Amino acid sequence: MLQRFVIATLLFAAVTSAGAATKAVAPQSLPHPVAMFLNTLCSNGKQQVVFKTAAAGTRFFIEEPAGVTVYVYDGADYRKEAFLKSAKLKTAMARYGAKP
Repeated sequence: MLQRFVIATLLFAAVTSAGAATKAVAPQSLPHPVAMFLNTLCSNGKQQVVFKTAAAGTRFFIEEPAGVTVYVYDGADYRKEAFLKSAKLKTAMARYGAKP
């Protein structure tokens, strides 16, 4: 009986701690063009999108499973500068002299 209680307690702790680690990242509001861009990325809800982003100086980095895309700010917009296949965000930022 005690063994079942211990197992149930450990299972409950594991489930609640996993749920606590998840946090909402959606902003309170989105500009319409951003919303439509995100909708396009997700193929209208048919594909899950997973990525990380970081900005440093005049560069913007997007890490996705295939690698990191590097953008440079030209005074008005960010334009694609390079795609680093199989790279990670930290590695790409270090390559361009940015601190992660």
